[in-house]
Amino acid sequence: MTEYNASGAPLPQPSLITYTHWMYALHAASALMGVFSAATVIGQFIFGVPSIIAVVMNYVKRSEARGTWLESHFGWQLRTFWYAVLWFVLIGLFSLPLVLLLGLGIVTWIAGAFVVGIWIIYRVARGWLRLNDGQAI
Repeated sequence: MTEYNASGAPLPQPSLITYTHWMYALHAASALMGVFSAATVIGQFIFGVPSIIAVVMNYVKRSEARGTWLESHFGWQLRTFWYAVLWFVLIGLFSLPLVLLLGLGIVTWIAGAFVVGIWIIYRVARGWLRLNDGQAI
């Protein structure tokens, strides 16, 4: 039986809240691997196995979160992942010609990867903190 909050919105199952914590943990693990290894945060976040598992998990249970306050977290995580992919491609497209022509593309790649890495860490941390407080993002 579905329970509802005071405003009439359905409450998510406690197991789905735990599931969402696991997705954040997997994204955080990928980001931390990027911080503490030779890889970049953006590279580990996009291509790392933990993040890929979290994205698959997100799509598998997304329909169960629909209509609850957890729906915002599912969308937040997917947008973070897919925008990171977009930024990765755009940074590459911008930097590659500069590498070939001027050699400056390495600088633009490092700067872009750093900025997007900080953005990824912020998004994972902010979302996870809001989830921990039982709030929508």
